Amino acid sequence: MPSLVLASGSRWRHQLLTDLGLPFEHASPDIDETPHAGELPQGLAERLARRKAEALGTRFAEHLIIGSDQVAWFDGELLGKPHTEARARERLARFSGRRVQFFTGLALLDSRTGRCRTHVEPFDVVFRSLSEQEINHYVRRDQPLDSAGGFRMEGLGIALFERLDGRDPNALIGLPMIALCDMLRDAGLDPLTGAG
Repeated sequence: MPSLVLASGSRWRHQLLTDLGLPFEHASPDIDETPHAGELPQGLAERLARRKAEALGTRFAEHLIIGSDQVAWFDGELLGKPHTEARARERLARFSGRRVQFFTGLALLDSRTGRCRTHVEPFDVVFRSLSEQEINHYVRRDQPLDSAGGFRMEGLGIALFERLDGRDPNALIGLPMIALCDMLRDAGLDPLTGAG
């Protein structure tokens, strides 16, 4: 059975995969994440997840490589990482009392055969009505500048929400674990027993 590789530098994805108890390596893929003209969020999330896995295929030639990427969609607009506190505050003010959709792409590449399974997990977040003071405090404390949408569910971020709607809350963190377990079983590795 090939070894697992997580194609990500995210500590959150690393922790989610660690919780399965399966040994794995990890490496950060270097890919262009620019959306194509007219690309819809589901397609973008799937393409980026696949590209991340494929980017490590040569380096890890006898492995199952996990790629994942998340896209935020709000009012017909793709939202990337805010990168600045001002942009994060502006986004959260727009999200106040509203629903934001997330699409988390997942890819599992068997680098021995070139077979790549993909899946896109939707997840919706309904925000509470947020005051300017709450938004400022949250952004200062959590510094969610490198997170899709401009917030993190982990830690204080959970206090931003009125409701979470979706099959797998891990998708919001960045790695849909239910779908990943299905893919691993399909590839011959049972996460519950560790047997391959």
